[in-house]
Amino acid sequence: MRDARMSAIGKGLKRRGRLLAQAVSPPRRDLDALPGPRPAAEGYAAPPAPRLVESPVFVLSSVRSGSTLLRVLLNSHSRIRAPHEMHLRTLHVHFARPFTADAMRALRLDREELEHILWDRVLHLELTRSGKDLIVDKTPPNTLIWPRLRRCWPRSRRIVLLRHPGAVVASLTARRTDPDPAAIRAEVLGYAEKLEEARHDPDAHVVTYEDLTTAPEPVTRGVCDYLGVPWEAGMLDYGGKDHGTFRPQLGDWSGTLKSGRIRTARPPAPGTDLPPRLRELARAWGYPA
Repeated sequence: MRDARMSAIGKGLKRRGRLLAQAVSPPRRDLDALPGPRPAAEGYAAPPAPRLVESPVFVLSSVRSGSTLLRVLLNSHSRIRAPHEMHLRTLHVHFARPFTADAMRALRLDREELEHILWDRVLHLELTRSGKDLIVDKTPPNTLIWPRLRRCWPRSRRIVLLRHPGAVVASLTARRTDPDPAAIRAEVLGYAEKLEEARHDPDAHVVTYEDLTTAPEPVTRGVCDYLGVPWEAGMLDYGGKDHGTFRPQLGDWSGTLKSGRIRTARPPAPGTDLPPRLRELARAWGYPA
């Protein structure tokens, strides 16, 4: 009987010793006893959250199409804030743990809507700092995701800025070191296809870079009418305003732009060869192919 009691006491002490050792040991991250995450349900789409900026404006254009010129003209307006390229589409939300998606879904959120909230907050912060009441983002790659921007902000407005595809190809070729002609034409075509979609949007306002540089007053008057603000003559004197630093990745930084004067757009370089689809789009936009 005594031996049985001693055996039981010995087992109890050993068990307590193991529990004490586990209590003071550092936690292991690969314990099989940890409950595995429950996979988030597929196909969930969160409803849109309220927006701080309900009706932002996006300039949709290809690269090398004069969007920085249009930006500084708009930014010269007393009510319009048009900052450097904001690159919202490169701001992403990352779920660090597998169960985070479930936690967000319980809050009626998903990754895309969280990114939309982040984008909206950035626009609102910039608009508030400026003291103005209308914000314009002119980042050219926004063109590639313009349907998502419309989904994010159903009341957003879009200015479609076109330029002859041949002139865009020539400008890109001249700007880049060791240019790849095939890659440049493919890049311009990618933008052109999305612009062709966007220009048929009945809510969009379409202008051309060529018209902007040869007739800036009527073009900017039309843009102001579209945005619901009065035209201001000071818009055309953009060189006398502060538009921030002109540097690569944030917009055009050429001497032409920094001069503060509107200069007539260059036509396509003679002999610029375009693939058939780009020629077709050029004709559809009213340009000689």
